Amino acid sequence: MNDAIFRFYPAPFEEVPLRGIYLAHRVHELGSAERPFVYANFVSSLDGRIALQDTDEGQSYVPTALTTAHDFRLFLELQAQADCLITHAAYLRSVADQRLDDILQIGTRPETRDLGEWRAAQNLPAQPAVVVASASLDFVIPESLAKHRQRVYVATTRKADARKVARLQALGYEIVIAGENTYVEGRALVQALGGMGFRTLYLLAGPIMLGTMLRQRMLSRFYITVAHRVIAGDRFHTVVEGPPLDDAGRMELGSAYYDPPSSSRAGQFFLQFRPST
Repeated sequence: MNDAIFRFYPAPFEEVPLRGIYLAHRVHELGSAERPFVYANFVSSLDGRIALQDTDEGQSYVPTALTTAHDFRLFLELQAQADCLITHAAYLRSVADQRLDDILQIGTRPETRDLGEWRAAQNLPAQPAVVVASASLDFVIPESLAKHRQRVYVATTRKADARKVARLQALGYEIVIAGENTYVEGRALVQALGGMGFRTLYLLAGPIMLGTMLRQRMLSRFYITVAHRVIAGDRFHTVVEGPPLDDAGRMELGSAYYDPPSSSRAGQFFLQFRPST
């Protein structure tokens, strides 16, 4: 993949190759155990849709109009720099039901082998650890995690079902208590993972997790691909849900790229933001 895109911020405006633009951000070098670097990545339509909900089955899905090979490549470049992936129960249920692909490994396919080689060159473990953030504990761990010898943790709340906690512990998974009530909380989770030595945390956990990280000022960087499409749909998910964020939602642009349209897809922006201090 040698497709060219255009950088328009920071200046100067210039044509650049797609491959490697997010690896060049060196995210894996920006965190420490005392202050882990927490980053998230979303793809959105112009009208703010990141997923739609099927009205018959109630299942959420990402519209195919939002998925492109270019966006997925950059998603993987960010994933390759993490030493810990934070996912959630809904994603694992979708993997178990074969509604979504299992994408919790780096460089295991021929087209992404270069990212595995890149991790090795940076002296990173072959695969990142995985944290499943869930209050319900209603999920199945994919077999791929054991196959690739990934460390797996389950983050939940103090009110989690004790029987489910015991079952997971019996299977060998370490439980991390990171919340007192309904949801796993951003600050408690980041502090716990930092205490385990993790420095770079990549969020694959949807709007609720992004919301708690923003509200508790734990997010370090926010990446978003904005597809040049209007999706509509009455039942949908957007990047963050809940009450207004006020100053916790202020962002400063760090970089911006334009990916022009092709015969098979609309154009898109690749944007990177830093929360304002």
